[in-house]
Amino acid sequence: MYSLKCHRYIYGWRILAPGAVDLRIASPIPAGYSALMKTIIEPFRIKMVEPIKLTTRTEREKLIRAAHYNPFLLRAEDVIIDLLTDSGTSAMSAEAWGALMRGDESYAGARSWYHFRDTVKDIFGFEQVIPTHQGRAAEHILFGVMVKPGMIVPNNTHFDTTRANIEFVGGNPVDLPCAEANDLDSYSPFKGNMDIAALEALVAKEGPDRIPVIMVTITNNSGGGQPVSMANIREISRVARAAGIPFYIDACRFAENAHFIKRREPGFENTPVIDIAREIFSYADGCTMSAKKDAFGNIGGFLCTNDAALAHQERNILILTEGFPTYGGLAGRDLEAIAIGLREILDEHYLDYRLLSTRYVVEHLREAGIPVMAPAGGHAVYLDARRFLPHIEPLQYPGQSLAVELYLEAGIRAVEIGTVMFGLDPHTGEEHPARLDLLRLAIPRRVYTQSHMDYVLEAIGNVWARRDEIRGMKIIKAPQFLRHFTAHFDRA
Repeated sequence: MYSLKCHRYIYGWRILAPGAVDLRIASPIPAGYSALMKTIIEPFRIKMVEPIKLTTRTEREKLIRAAHYNPFLLRAEDVIIDLLTDSGTSAMSAEAWGALMRGDESYAGARSWYHFRDTVKDIFGFEQVIPTHQGRAAEHILFGVMVKPGMIVPNNTHFDTTRANIEFVGGNPVDLPCAEANDLDSYSPFKGNMDIAALEALVAKEGPDRIPVIMVTITNNSGGGQPVSMANIREISRVARAAGIPFYIDACRFAENAHFIKRREPGFENTPVIDIAREIFSYADGCTMSAKKDAFGNIGGFLCTNDAALAHQERNILILTEGFPTYGGLAGRDLEAIAIGLREILDEHYLDYRLLSTRYVVEHLREAGIPVMAPAGGHAVYLDARRFLPHIEPLQYPGQSLAVELYLEAGIRAVEIGTVMFGLDPHTGEEHPARLDLLRLAIPRRVYTQSHMDYVLEAIGNVWARRDEIRGMKIIKAPQFLRHFTAHFDRA
C-alpha cells in the first residue's frame, strides 16, 4: 500500500530555528496557542458521535455502478468519508442546538426572525434582509428581478447554481479570474481575485445597460477556494459605482475570506475578523448567502440589499415561491441556529484551526508530488485532475474519473469541478473543456478529525500510485441544467 508520510505536527506547522518561519506552510502563531507547542488542536470538544458504515472495495464497486458512476447518486450511508460538499454538512454547537429549542414558529413576525435579521444587519450592514431556504433561492430571486435575456453578469468565477440561475433567465455569466488563478502551483496569496482590467474592458464594451449586476464570490469556490483581497473588492466597487452598476457579493464563505485577509493582506494583521467582514460588505450594494456554509446551518440563506424598492419586488417573489418575508421558507428554529452560527464562525481561534487543517492536507499532498492547487483554500482541497490523469482527455472527464476511483479506493466521496460541471452550454448543447478540471474535497466544519484526514491522504496516495490504470468516463444521459447532480456515466 502507498503511504504518505504524515508528520505529527498538526495542520501544517513546523517549528524552525528561533524567529524563522516556513512561509509555504505557516503564518504567525495565532493568539491563544503557545509558541512552545507543536500541536494546533481543534478548539472544541466532541460530545456526540455518529457511526460510520465501513464497506469493502467489492461492495463499493457494486454501489458506484448502481449509482451510474455519479457520487451524487450514492446513498450517504454507503460513504465512509463524505467530502462531497461543506454545504449543510457541518456540525452545530451546543449553543446552536439549544437555540433550536427556542425557535419561535409563529407564521409572521416571530421572535426568531428578529434575532436572525438583527444579526445579519449587524455583520453584513445591509438595510433589507430577505430570508430564503438556501443560497440558490436567493440567487433565483435576485436574477429573476435584475437579469433580462441577453444581459451579462461578470464574476471572478461563478459557481454552479449561480451560473445556472443566470442562464435560466437568459443571461450570460462571464468569468473574469485574475491571471494568477491559472497557475495552480503558485503561492500567490489572493488567487481568487477578479481581473480588474478585464472588468473595465467588459463594462466599456458592453455598457452599463447590458450589465445589471457585478458579482464577486468569496472565497472563489470554482477557482479552488482561493480568497479575494480587500484591495480587489475595493477596485470592483470602484468600477461598479463609476458605471452605476450594482455590486453584489456571493458571501457563502465570507468569514474564511475575511480571515485570509487578516493573515495575508498587509494592514489587517491586527484588525478583528468581524471588522474586516463589515468593511468587505461596505463596498457592496447587496449580497446573496448560503447559510449552509459559513453559518454552520443545515439549511437556510438570505438575500440582502440597500435598495428598498428592489427589496419590495424581491419580497413579492419570495411570498410566491418561498414564504412570508419573516421566515422565507425556514422554520423559526433554523433562523435561530443561523443567527448563532453567524457569530460562531467569526471566532478567530476556530478560523485559525479551519484554515490550517486544510493546509495540512494540501502540504502533505505537495510533499508527495501529487498535483493539488496551492496555496490551500479554506473549505476544500482541490486536486488537479488533468495533471493527475494526463492520459484522459478533458471530454472524457478526468475529474469524474478521479472521483470514482477515490470512492472505490476508500469510500471517499468528492465532487468534480470541471468539464462535467461547466463544459456544456445549456442553450446550444455544445460542449467544450472547462478552464480547469479539478476534484474538490470539501471539508465539513467541525466534523472530521486529523485521523480522518490522514486516511484521505493515504487513499489519494494509493490512487496516485496506480493512476495510469484509470480510464475516462462518458455521459449516458443528463439534464440541460446542472447536469453534474443527476447525470449517468459509464466507462469510456
